[in-house]
Amino acid sequence: MIGALATLLGSASLAASGRDAAPLPRDSVYQLPLLLTTHSGAKQDWRGRRGQPQIVAMFYTSCQYICPLIVDSGKAIDKRLTAPQRQHIGVLLISMDPERDDPAALKAVVDKRKLDMTRWTLAAPPAGDVRAVAGVLGIRYRQLADGEFNHTSALVLLDRDGRILARTEQMGSVPDPEFLAAVRAAATP
Repeated sequence: MIGALATLLGSASLAASGRDAAPLPRDSVYQLPLLLTTHSGAKQDWRGRRGQPQIVAMFYTSCQYICPLIVDSGKAIDKRLTAPQRQHIGVLLISMDPERDDPAALKAVVDKRKLDMTRWTLAAPPAGDVRAVAGVLGIRYRQLADGEFNHTSALVLLDRDGRILARTEQMGSVPDPEFLAAVRAAATP
């Protein structure tokens, strides 16, 4: 996967726009330039998340089936972290349906699911960037005729430089023990 990521992203190294001035590692997902519109309507370069480990997933707000389980899975991980660990890890949910997932739709999920807005960010990329971000995260998806999506359901753990540390496709209220251990290790100050 790392080789495929490097091929997909090319050899150019982008200057870090986050907290670190050092060049990004070649296998960092942050090599992909990506401007996100958040649930608050702010425009953010996702490279600004550099400096803190992140749990990242893709979802869409109108999903009635697996996407609520993706949120539940993130919340289940949160519940099993200590307060200091929670303060050292962010959660980023990226929409695969930016045509419908405007800031109001994203904020409705934040409010309904009572997500900690200091640590959780729900955001949508430009429509033309969905396939690229899905590719660097290893998410497969396809839009169906009715507007719904078939997609991989995964939580991806990134280190502080955007390198993939762990991944799980186990969704629900009982976290994958190996993924949880990786999150705890990444979030321990």
